[in-house]
Amino acid sequence: MTAEDADHVHMREAIDLARRCPPSATAFSVGAVVVADGEVIATGYSRETDEKVHAEESALDKLAADDPRLVGATIYSTLEPCSRRGTATRLPCTDRILATGIARVVIAWREPATFVDNCVGVEKLREHGRTVVELTDMAEQAMSMNRHLEL
Repeated sequence: MTAEDADHVHMREAIDLARRCPPSATAFSVGAVVVADGEVIATGYSRETDEKVHAEESALDKLAADDPRLVGATIYSTLEPCSRRGTATRLPCTDRILATGIARVVIAWREPATFVDNCVGVEKLREHGRTVVELTDMAEQAMSMNRHLEL
């Protein structure tokens, strides 16, 4: 399997996770998958454990912050990781990713201005040396469970 094929397989897994999200009028339904050495080591989705948890946060919460598998791992998220949060008690997902050593981030679509003006998750990740891949051919599938929101 090529790296591109693997990216599509894992993004489909993230999209399936996003479909599990309890619906919300104030937040997107997002899925996330963390892969190390070709194996899924954690998954998460928005509102999986509480109404404020983001998909990337949910997946990363299932691993120790210093899990050595995270160095060089890839995280797949159906939506660009947030660059700021509405609460001071939770780190933005971009900052959580940067703290882990995850080297690669694969997304399907960028955060629109629906809830957050000027999300800069992709830019911040790239500024800190992370590789960001955008699977725009999968954006429509990744957005499908969010059609009730203004996109």
